[in-house]
Amino acid sequence: MSQMIDVTDSMAARSAYLEQHLGNVSRSFALVIPFLEMPLRHYLATAYLLCRVVDNIEDCVQPAAWKQQRFAEFLQLLQNPGDASAVLSQWQDESWPALTDHERRIMGVTDGLWLWQIYAEMPQSARKTVQRWTSTMAQGMSQLDDPEARPLSIQRQGLTVLESEADYHEYCYIAAGTVGHMATELVIEQYQLSEDVTPTLHALAEACGRGMQKTNILKDFLVDLTRGISYLPDTWLREADYAPLALRGAGSAWKAMVLGDVLDELRAATEYVLALPHSARGYRRASLLCLFPAYQTLYLAAQRQEILFTHEHKIKISRPTMVRCVADSQMMLFDNRSIRRYSQRVENEIHEQFDLRLSQRMR
Repeated sequence: MSQMIDVTDSMAARSAYLEQHLGNVSRSFALVIPFLEMPLRHYLATAYLLCRVVDNIEDCVQPAAWKQQRFAEFLQLLQNPGDASAVLSQWQDESWPALTDHERRIMGVTDGLWLWQIYAEMPQSARKTVQRWTSTMAQGMSQLDDPEARPLSIQRQGLTVLESEADYHEYCYIAAGTVGHMATELVIEQYQLSEDVTPTLHALAEACGRGMQKTNILKDFLVDLTRGISYLPDTWLREADYAPLALRGAGSAWKAMVLGDVLDELRAATEYVLALPHSARGYRRASLLCLFPAYQTLYLAAQRQEILFTHEHKIKISRPTMVRCVADSQMMLFDNRSIRRYSQRVENEIHEQFDLRLSQRMR
């Protein structure tokens, strides 16, 4: 078995490594992680970076057979992380088209070996949880090019499009519902949560992940089209005469339907946060820092609905809005009534935006 480099010199070195690479691949997640207590902070940071390795394999513009081999090697590393030096040395010599420099580097020895070392040294229970759910994600991603496996996709106007609403939900489960389950299991262990709350958290965990994923799908619709992909399903797009695929917008009712589906997930995610006991302080704060920006992203989409699914499609909340989300997450941390009011208020404001535009057209 290959030898791995030693990162046991200090906890500070591990923290610095995880912080640096989280910042390179996801500034939003890097903002959330510091609010978590140790060792959950390191477990989830490590798990998130492993999930990004899975994403990198899928996002890489390579043939399906090449991706299948990389996914198989990833699963091998989850089982035997001591093989990382050999596998990453091979990966470092591979071509990774369409990845950024930071994404490519974590696939190789120089930046990637520490990640697998940290994973290898997790306590057995935490490592098994991370292994189970990242394996599920990788296995699901490996099936995306299989024409007989869910989620199914078709070719439409030169783009790869998920076939049905069920395929859309299945994709979101693979990409993020798995993360919701993984985080929940780690959180239950971290805070030693009682059986009074764990059934509720398990039941709502998947919706939390799907809600964040669907928010990103809406936000990144234009970017995804440039990559030749639409995650919004063909059955929905048909109702809009495929105008969104040509960036010709869509009717107000269709846009409201797309946002309404995401709101359903965020409503469940709100119930998830409300079920977290106050003892899970760090994770409650981190969850609110995911939930509130997602709500604000949908509200911004409703405000800018005229440019949704056009060449001007851009939905990114401003820095001041994010600062307010951070402040609100602190102010409402232990106030379930205020959290519920917040979610209901933003949802009402989203519906009002669509009602306002409809009434303006009818004048």
